[in-house]
Amino acid sequence: MDESGVVVRNKARLVAQSYNQEEGIDFDETFAPVARLESIRMLLAYACHKDFILYQMDVKSAFLNGYILEEVYVKQPPGFENEKFPNHVYKLLKALYGLKQAPRAWYDRLKNFLLENDFSMGKADTTLFVKHKNQDILIVQIYVDDIIFGSTNELLCKEFSLCMSKEFEMSMMGELKYFLGLQIKQSEEGIFINQAKYVKDLLKRFGIDDSKTKNTPMSTTTKLDKDEKGKEVDIKMYRGMIGSLLYLTASRPDIMFSVCLCARFQSCPKESHLLAVKRIFRYLSGTIDIGLWYPRGTHIDLTCFSDADFAGYKVDKKSTSGTCYILGHSLVSWFSKKQNSVALSTTEAEYIAAGSCCAQALWMKQTLRDYGINLEQIPIKCDNIVL
Repeated sequence: MDESGVVVRNKARLVAQSYNQEEGIDFDETFAPVARLESIRMLLAYACHKDFILYQMDVKSAFLNGYILEEVYVKQPPGFENEKFPNHVYKLLKALYGLKQAPRAWYDRLKNFLLENDFSMGKADTTLFVKHKNQDILIVQIYVDDIIFGSTNELLCKEFSLCMSKEFEMSMMGELKYFLGLQIKQSEEGIFINQAKYVKDLLKRFGIDDSKTKNTPMSTTTKLDKDEKGKEVDIKMYRGMIGSLLYLTASRPDIMFSVCLCARFQSCPKESHLLAVKRIFRYLSGTIDIGLWYPRGTHIDLTCFSDADFAGYKVDKKSTSGTCYILGHSLVSWFSKKQNSVALSTTEAEYIAAGSCCAQALWMKQTLRDYGINLEQIPIKCDNIVL
């Protein structure tokens, strides 16, 4: 489906039957890296900085392209039996959907193909591949079988598209518009990212589309605790609401703190917790079209912001860290997380938050280095004071 929910095409896949596979016999390695959402947003910000268009393509039946090293046998599919050898089985050379090693096999196949074609793999993000040609750069970001790419030279994009089509069966989807549930609008002024369709579906799914709206996702006086004497609510519904909202934070940093706070009570939710979650939905119903705006032609320096409360969580008196990272004029990363240890002072709480912020900043610095951007100094502003 596209961003409007219209079915664009139908898929048919050859899937392995769900028999048990034994590690070391039927498979060795199942880990396959996928792009982080921060990587996608950084690529969008970089495209705005260099002022080029991003495109997307899809590999048809991607997992069927991966070569497997183990001996795996399958019985003959119904309707495709060999009359001479009806009791024989097939030995697989390539992966099938349903095999544990299929994602890893596909990633290895694609990675080796790109490296053979003069791409270099990112040191911090192994799903990022970069190719330099004279003064131009071609960037490819992989998320399983979905590929985002763009270049400062349009000819490099055409060459890459042709190169991929010769090796794999591709479906070219044109300019990047809809990716992982994110609606992406590219214009001459910049890129706008939001999840308006997803929000509308959520409100309709949980029956809150006709409720009265709120101006904020959570009241400043709200202090949630376990509420052990409170009335219990449907745990399945509560967890479904939290999971849906957590995915929405990919483009809505304004609800990050309130959603993460409500997510701490999924083991035994009470009516007070459900009311807090419903307020978030009522806030969303009045702010459906809010998203992230990345202006074009901006500089590319990185600024980090860090903050923390002190013993703000009523249950165990732990503090909450909050950070955000602005690349040029584009907000590309953020998080709100309860600290693992109990801080004994406000200074210690701020120090823990700054440490987490520094770790993420170092990862982003290396990713930007893969783009060819070397940032010597990255300011971290703790309570707006530069460290």
